[in-house]
Amino acid sequence: MSGGGTLEKAIDLVQKATVEDRNENYEEALRLYESAVGYFLHVIKYESPNDKAKQTIRAKCTQYLERAEKLKEHLANAKAGKSGNKRKPEKAEGGNNSDDEDKGENKKFQNQLHGAIVVEKPNISWTDVAGLEQAKESLKEAVIMPIKFPHLFKGKRTPWRGILLFGPPGTGKSYLAKAVATEANNSTFLSISSSDLVSKWLGESEKLVKALFQLARENKPAIIFIDEVDSLCGSRSENESEAARRIKTEFLVQMQGVGVDNSDVLVLGATNIPWTLDSAIRRRFEKRIYIPLPEAPARQSMFKLHMGDTPAVISDKDYKYLADHTKGYSGADISIVVREALLNPIRKIQQATHFKKVRGPSRDDPDLIVDDLLTPCSPGEPGAMEMSWLDVPGEKMSEPKVCMQDMLAAISNVRPTVSDDDLKQLREFTASFGVEG
Repeated sequence: MSGGGTLEKAIDLVQKATVEDRNENYEEALRLYESAVGYFLHVIKYESPNDKAKQTIRAKCTQYLERAEKLKEHLANAKAGKSGNKRKPEKAEGGNNSDDEDKGENKKFQNQLHGAIVVEKPNISWTDVAGLEQAKESLKEAVIMPIKFPHLFKGKRTPWRGILLFGPPGTGKSYLAKAVATEANNSTFLSISSSDLVSKWLGESEKLVKALFQLARENKPAIIFIDEVDSLCGSRSENESEAARRIKTEFLVQMQGVGVDNSDVLVLGATNIPWTLDSAIRRRFEKRIYIPLPEAPARQSMFKLHMGDTPAVISDKDYKYLADHTKGYSGADISIVVREALLNPIRKIQQATHFKKVRGPSRDDPDLIVDDLLTPCSPGEPGAMEMSWLDVPGEKMSEPKVCMQDMLAAISNVRPTVSDDDLKQLREFTASFGVEG
């Protein structure tokens, strides 16, 4: 057997076996189940999956072998002409189960998703998000106000049920979601990625989607945040797999909420490529907000936020200059620029051949000012001592402050990551389907 495709072959055989089983073609189903188990055992023995994967595969093998035995017994009885041959074997997994079995299975999938619930708040407030005022107002309108003033949202006045945040990468879409998680104090926040919902096993992915929405309804008010939603809900095509189509169908059913109460459940999606979303999914996101590249005032705020309380000699005028000269940079790009600049003092320490004594707070007691700290300097400076950073005791090292030259050097080394073509597509999508954030 070939290495990489063995597991895929086993899963394919199981899927075919399940179809034949449901269609009551029991001889073919039995053959396919037994063949699939052979492939699974080969994977366990020769392809070295991790312990968790081995445990899962073994459990599935046991399940399929038990099913195969039931089919074998039924076929033997039928061949012998026994009276029991008229009785069909119990339904295979995925058939019509009882309500108790459905509830138990749903509970199993909900337990898998419990790790998606954000228990500890990220501690990011609206003020930590620079700019994006329209996006923040829409999220407050959809999330915060209905929780704080539920009596205002009665009758025809209902809050948004689905909000899509779209825009270039690195503009703060996920950061906004974290601010929502912090500010929506009484809400359950479920942060989901495609890997949480995609399963190798036939039928499990759509059951996970259903369990996700059920979990949100049981813990409402709730917010379901799906990052990179395009990876789960791309446009339908003839070439897509049956599993992908079923996931999308289940999403559509659950977001529509036919026959269930979806009040106080908000679905918040984020994507960099909104034009790839299935049109029916796009319609379910009633509010579509464009999160653009930051303007100059927002870039200025970002430089200050990322600098934090690091020792620096940069004025407000300098920050304005930096903002004016970083047009086209995303929030993530600016974060990298600042991190690059923050490392420059460390590089100066590494490269220094001379150090001098300076006054500064003691490392052991920040309230105590001492005179014997050491900082790198040029050989010609008064008090310069020839030594390397290896000769300086750890508690005596005082790093140079970040200066404007460090920031400018960082900008020259870090280029913006969003192309003009990407921006053009996003603007066209906004003109057709979205609103500015």
